[in-house]
Amino acid sequence: QVQLVESGGGLVQPGGSLRLSCAASRSIAGLNAWAWYRQPAGKERELVASISREGVTNYGDSVKGRFTISRDNNKNMVYLQMNSLKPEDTAVYYCQLLLIGNYYWGQGTQVTVSS
Repeated sequence: QVQLVESGGGLVQPGGSLRLSCAASRSIAGLNAWAWYRQPAGKERELVASISREGVTNYGDSVKGRFTISRDNNKNMVYLQMNSLKPEDTAVYYCQLLLIGNYYWGQGTQVTVSS
């Protein structure tokens, strides 16, 4: 079993930047895939970004060119760099890990973009 702990959320002005981090509770060295989802208040959860076992990245249309997903297998972590933030980016952000055929979720971290 793996536990995921997220950090880095907070309040930021439009146009600002944040970096979210997600740490796994044990070694996940080897083949693994990560994703970031977000869920605005009262709305459905949506895929923001993903990185495959081979390192191929994909992004939702609304964040393409502004967000970057990356991972560090030595640290057992995944990151989401968010630039040029907009009020519509406000949501709870969740990391997801696919490892040995199982999915694991972080607890969520709030990102609020407001002036």
